[in-house]
Amino acid sequence: MFAGFPPDALTFFRGLTRNNNREWFLPRKETFETQVKATMIALCDEMNQEFAKFAPEYVKEPKKAIYRIYRDTRFSSDKTPYKTHLGAVFPRRVMEKLASPGFYFSVSFKGLEVAGGIYDPAPDQMLAIRQWLADNHEEFRKAARKPEKLMNGKLQGDSLQRIPKGFAATHPAADLLKMKRWLYYTTLEPGLATTSKILPELVKRFRVMLPVLEMLNEPLTRKTG
Repeated sequence: MFAGFPPDALTFFRGLTRNNNREWFLPRKETFETQVKATMIALCDEMNQEFAKFAPEYVKEPKKAIYRIYRDTRFSSDKTPYKTHLGAVFPRRVMEKLASPGFYFSVSFKGLEVAGGIYDPAPDQMLAIRQWLADNHEEFRKAARKPEKLMNGKLQGDSLQRIPKGFAATHPAADLLKMKRWLYYTTLEPGLATTSKILPELVKRFRVMLPVLEMLNEPLTRKTG
């Protein structure tokens, strides 16, 4: 069983948040590699073993699941070079990271972020999901209520002001159809990451979100299958 991140991992992120520059990072790169990244790889390995039991389509090779700590600053006014957290994402098999409903978590000194859903669908994917929701909203709403307690709230995401073209303004699923992202998100206390409880706490939340993610994936997998 995964024992948790070493305390030095959270200390590293606290320092990086205060000193987000190459001069601070480079002398501590070995700490990042051995205390943070290597531990994240081990956690993702354990997570994949759990996924194999209840969600085998979401197994993802750790080095492909884990995001780089280096920020892409080309189009951002924020030029700090490093992320102050380390995250991993598990999309459905053969689907892209941000364009498929999947599972996500990240570790920082501020908290353990846990999420599930679809963050950045392409226009055709968004339309496919909306069309599916229009026809299956009652079943979807019933499933979507179950994760709310563990995920600290309802399905969330940016929404349009008006219902998109092609759907009636009076449609009973208007609130779902206006959404541009469909996500669950919560933050757990940071100390959890340094204990053996981190894996079961993640698995517990991923299990309860799985039926909703499978529904969101259904029109996308049918389209690509």
